[in-house]
Parts: sequence; structure tokens; C-alpha cells
Amino acid sequence: MQINKSIIITFITLVVTIIFFGLSDIDIYIQDKLYNFQTHKWFLDESLQPYKFLFYDGIKRALIIIGAIIIVAYLYASLKGKLKKYQKGLLIVVLSSILVPSIVGSLKKTTNMPCPHAEIRYGGELPRTAVWECYTSEYAYKKDRACWPAGHASAGFALLSLYFLFHSKRNKIFALTGAMATGWSMGMYKMLVGDHFFSHTLITMILAWLIILIIVKYIDKISHYKKME
Repeated sequence: MQINKSIIITFITLVVTIIFFGLSDIDIYIQDKLYNFQTHKWFLDESLQPYKFLFYDGIKRALIIIGAIIIVAYLYASLKGKLKKYQKGLLIVVLSSILVPSIVGSLKKTTNMPCPHAEIRYGGELPRTAVWECYTSEYAYKKDRACWPAGHASAGFALLSLYFLFHSKRNKIFALTGAMATGWSMGMYKMLVGDHFFSHTLITMILAWLIILIIVKYIDKISHYKKME
């Protein structure tokens, strides 16, 4: 019952957040602070080092390595029977690491939303639009529209699933803090180079948590059925 309540609350939060940012100008207000209208440049150049390595290439590689370690740990726990108390948590983390970026990536391809740098306000060719709106035929041929929600940060927010790996409250807090720091550092970098609005990252975070909760619900259900056998 508790997990169902959490899923409903998270889903409502996601819907309200999408509507709120779709109707407000908060994204524009924040993004304007990161763009120089005189020089037509963003706060950071996308190719500038070491930021690109730290918050894009490097962190992606680090997350791939972490994901591989978790998969190996899960297989070890399954085959050897050791680390049994972490087996369910490891499965949740493995599935979250796969499904969160995959679902967010699929949404990016279908939502038809531009990145900040692609909008007319910031020197691009596309008008601002909400996710539920369609472009007129005038802009139908334009590209650069696969930018909502934030795909890069989704891999970081998938680590929120580590909350369900640990058992002590202290370790759960550490896991959430680390995952939030990772996801938001990736998302903030993309904002600073003009690739995402603030809401893109916020919505990705909420969506990631929703996906993780649904995974937890079904893993718990499967575990319950196995115990009854």
C-alpha cells in the first residue's frame, strides 16, 4: 500500500510540474541568466575542458563502469548465494540503470521539444512551445527538437534506485544525496551550455523516481509470489 501511495503522489507531482512549467516563464527567467545576449554565447562553451570531461564524457564513462560493477555484483549474488540480502536491491538498481535512461531517451524522440539553443530567443530557429503543443507547418521541417526530458541527467538520476539497495537509514540518505548530486551536476552542466532548461532536469528526476518506484512495486510482487510457492 505504501509503494502504491508513493507512485500516485509521484505521478501527480510529475503531471503538475509539467503543466506548471509549460504555462510559466520560469525556465526562460533562469535560462536568460545563463545566456549573454550581447555576445550570443552561453555561460559555458560545450567544448570547454575540463568541464566537458567532468560533467559529460567522464561522468558517462564512470556511470557505465558503476553499472557494470552492479551487474557483476548481482550475478555473483545470484549464482553464489552470497550477498543474498542485497540481491533484490541489486536487481532494482540494474533494472533502473537500464530502464530509466531508455524510457527518457524514447520520450526525447517523441515529445518534439527544442533545446534552449534551438529556440529563436537564443539564436535558434524554433519558437518556444509546451510539450502538449504542436508546431505550425512553418516550423515542421526544422530539426533539433529531441530535447525533453533531459537524457544526459537520466543516467545520474537512475542512481536514486540505490536507496532500495541499502538497509540502514544512514546509507539510504548517503545514496540519495550522491544520486541527486550526480544527476543535478549533469543537468546543470547541460543548462550552462544551452542544451536544457531547468524543468527538463527536474522532470527527468521526478520521472526517474516514478520509474524506480514502479520497478520496486513489481519486484516486491514477484518476491511475494515466490515466497508463497
